[in-house]
Amino acid sequence: MPYIKIEKGKNQVVKDLAFYHLLEGKLPILDKRFDDLFDEFDNTIRLRATISRESLSNVHGDWYEWLLALAAWNYFCNNPEANLCFLLPNISQFDVSQLYNDELNSLIKDLRKKVRDSSNVNLITSNPDFAIIENKLARQILSDTNPITDFTLDSLQFLATLYSNFIYQCDFFNLIGFCSVKTSLRPDRRLQMSHEGSLMKAIYTHLQTRNWVLSPPGLKYFGISRHVSPADRNALKTVATHSITIVSSIPQAAVDEIYEINSLQEAETVFQQILSPTK
Repeated sequence: MPYIKIEKGKNQVVKDLAFYHLLEGKLPILDKRFDDLFDEFDNTIRLRATISRESLSNVHGDWYEWLLALAAWNYFCNNPEANLCFLLPNISQFDVSQLYNDELNSLIKDLRKKVRDSSNVNLITSNPDFAIIENKLARQILSDTNPITDFTLDSLQFLATLYSNFIYQCDFFNLIGFCSVKTSLRPDRRLQMSHEGSLMKAIYTHLQTRNWVLSPPGLKYFGISRHVSPADRNALKTVATHSITIVSSIPQAAVDEIYEINSLQEAETVFQQILSPTK
């Protein structure tokens, strides 16, 4: 089987090969629930090899992100005024601050140095799962804006490396938001989402202050999951910490909105909301 490998004596799923072969290079129908799709994938794989439930759960996250990345790219291609939402790699591979131009990136480096030197603590950040870039810059840089209907492994690689086109390219106004993606929302994942959103907005506010931007549009931070309960929504109504440290400032949400996406149809609806230009 092309998408099963043996690693340390155990069968493991090669996630990109499995995704491609199980979908036969075609996107699922718009109203196909991702829950059902992943169940079908799991059952097909188990018929061919003994794979632990944990191993399968681990690849669900990547499959979910690829489906969202395909949907976001196609929305951008099909809507000339839409902003662009693209995947980000892990912080160990790339620091999201490197999307900013040299001047702004240097300010963030300076902030990290001053935090470390003055207090013997570190400003430790993670990368959100997706970044949102404003339309004008995205279309200025990208020459290929064709939607992906039938995909290949090269298509997945294109989506995985799309971020590299924007390294050191964004000014303060070009990078307009982030998305955090979770296949499910446990309490620890909700906490991680809120913490990351709060930190991203604190860094944005630092850049605003250092550049004397008097009326910033604000940085958006969205959450996305296959299932969102009322308890999840309530728990994510957390204030961004930096916004309550100054009396004159209006408290901001760490997570602006949490969206439930469990099909390509739902992805289209959500991207219409978060990628449409602000009037």
